[in-house]
Amino acid sequence: MRIISGKFKGKRLQAPKKLPVRPTTDMAKEALFNILNNLFYFDQLVVLDLFSGTGNISYEFASRGTTNITAVDVHFGCIKFINETSKILEADIHTIKSDVYKYLEKTSSKFDVIFVDPPYEFELEKFEKIVNLVFDNQLLNNDGLLIVEHSKHTKLDTHPKISYQKKYGGNMFSFFENSDEANI
Repeated sequence: MRIISGKFKGKRLQAPKKLPVRPTTDMAKEALFNILNNLFYFDQLVVLDLFSGTGNISYEFASRGTTNITAVDVHFGCIKFINETSKILEADIHTIKSDVYKYLEKTSSKFDVIFVDPPYEFELEKFEKIVNLVFDNQLLNNDGLLIVEHSKHTKLDTHPKISYQKKYGGNMFSFFENSDEANI
């Protein structure tokens, strides 16, 4: 895993092989952050990284100047790796070991960007439940963006809050927002 841009640009991180993760590919991650770079000032963002795994996406935000990052994962090994790596990088990433659904049901925090990268084998209903929890609990700021990474075989394009989708190889990013019109 490699950090694409920012102050940690080019830094390679090796996660333990025993972690149950599938990090976002460099190609997909670079494309995603090119989109985000045109929408946001990274140093002003409040970011939530759900199913954070190795912390790949959190490190990319931190490298670009985001200082308010929360990474949530249920796996202790993932949280431990993110904490250790954050210390090495001197990145301020707040970790929470929790089931994502329970976290979304209980938190009262609001975010500018919520990135979700659940297991690709999730059933469609589980993806939809995440999207619905974010909007039902009003977890996005007004100009905020919910981004769900999923397999190109998972169809999330009928949700009323969908604004845009982008495919990179076998990866797909679905963008959701509060407004009725897409900003992307």
